[in-house]
Amino acid sequence: MLESKKKPNPIDTHVGSRVRLRRTMLGMSQEKLGEALGITFQQVQKYEKGSNRIGASRLQHISDVLTVPVSYFFEDAPSSAAAPRSGMEESGSDYVVDFLSTAEGLQLNRAFVRIADPKVRKRVIDLVRSLAGSADDAQKS
Repeated sequence: MLESKKKPNPIDTHVGSRVRLRRTMLGMSQEKLGEALGITFQQVQKYEKGSNRIGASRLQHISDVLTVPVSYFFEDAPSSAAAPRSGMEESGSDYVVDFLSTAEGLQLNRAFVRIADPKVRKRVIDLVRSLAGSADDAQKS
């Protein structure tokens, strides 16, 4: 019987998604990150997917290039503790990273952080919640 491919470790997948998130937030291509690290863009892709594990010294180099502390890559990482987390927490964290990795998510995030007035920011949030509620209401009908 053939053994199926081993799934990436959830921590490796999370760290890779954080690399992708930070890289896209900086507007950096996989190729540019690879050049800065002395590796191919294909290797960057494998790191970002979690299919290749990032070693400690490489992670330190990535943190220097992306100008974040190493701890950034482990923020909201799935717990390895025996206590199970609710699906909401796990999917919530992944959902945010996935959303911010899209062109629309990145554009929305960049535009939102440029709004200086806190009252205007709150009104934008209220508007988006209202629109999302309208979409939910329309789907229920």
